[in-house]
Amino acid sequence: MILTDFKNTHFLLLLLTITICFCCRSQPENELNNPFISDSLVLGADQVDKYLPLLKNKKVAIVANQTSLLNFKTTSSAHLVDYLHSKNITIQCVFAPEHGFRGKADAGELIKDGIDKKTGIPIISLYGKNKKPSTQQLDGVDIIIFDIQDVGARFYTYISTLHYVMEACAEAKAPLIVLDRPNPNGHYIDGPVLEKTHTSFVGMHPVPVVHGMTIGEYAQMINGEGWLAKKVQCDLFIVEMKNYTHQTVYSLPKKPSPNLPNDTSINLYPSLCFFEGTFMSAGRGTDMQFQLFGAPNLPPKKYPFAFTPSVNEGAKEPKFKNELCNGKDLRTTHKLSNLNLEWLIDAYNDIENNKDFFSPFFTKLAGTKKLQEQIEKGYSYQEIRKTWLKDLNDYDVLREKYLLYKR
Repeated sequence: MILTDFKNTHFLLLLLTITICFCCRSQPENELNNPFISDSLVLGADQVDKYLPLLKNKKVAIVANQTSLLNFKTTSSAHLVDYLHSKNITIQCVFAPEHGFRGKADAGELIKDGIDKKTGIPIISLYGKNKKPSTQQLDGVDIIIFDIQDVGARFYTYISTLHYVMEACAEAKAPLIVLDRPNPNGHYIDGPVLEKTHTSFVGMHPVPVVHGMTIGEYAQMINGEGWLAKKVQCDLFIVEMKNYTHQTVYSLPKKPSPNLPNDTSINLYPSLCFFEGTFMSAGRGTDMQFQLFGAPNLPPKKYPFAFTPSVNEGAKEPKFKNELCNGKDLRTTHKLSNLNLEWLIDAYNDIENNKDFFSPFFTKLAGTKKLQEQIEKGYSYQEIRKTWLKDLNDYDVLREKYLLYKR
């Protein structure tokens, strides 16, 4: 009797363990509102003792958005602007990047100047016609702070904003403080290196699609490689993180933009953003942004996942609005440590008429015409990646000079 009870109990425990493991494997990574944060990791913004003394009796400008938070490990997280305002720091203005100061705007949507309702501080857009702080806007500013969460992809425009802010600081002879933050895709580098002839706001520097650097490291590279206009140098002070390496697991506490809602989307973004340069959808207008792809004319037998894009936050006019699409659900994909081009290549080959598959925007995202040409010629992912290897190796050597943290 005792042996039988033990066997039954052992079986139930085994069944429960299998069930728990299956459930864990079938769910996407942690949602942003339930982040994993290492107990030992200390962000740049949290080290107020290193930068607060530099701001006393100074007129300050801040480049910030909804991710500019400090004290993540407490229940009373504060926005950097609110915190400095409460410390009687004179904040002359806040510069807002793509998606705006509170991060609600669509990708590519014009951001307007305004006033922050909470503090009364002027908000100046750095997205639209004005991508670089003007001499007039920096008039009287003594020091600038840059504190924005990046996701480690070349076409994510916050590093382009960083470039123009550094350039404006150099010209105004105003120092820039960068409060460093983790790169959630900082554990690898991959993709074609941008060719100079394809420079744009979604790709300003000769780096691969996944650059493998924190925002502070990237700022050092911009300075060190002379990428600013006329090779001017920005007076740069980086507040480094403590107890961080490029392998540190980090879940963002705030969405970095409206269409990156969780860790899975952030990890898939470098691979799926290529679909933005095609006629296909990458999930805008759903609650699974950058976790799926599809279109109405993909064959449903091979692409059985059905979704219908509609208007939502961050997608006022999504592709295929109110149309039923066939696609692939990628929410249970294991964490990537390389770009996945197979989804893109398969979609191109599976569309019956793929003549208009690519848009001109694809070349801007890729940073080269070669990638589209290779896909159209039927190259496999492995064949395409071989053509990147020399440039990736050269970049990795270059990157080493600017790393602040262990790989």
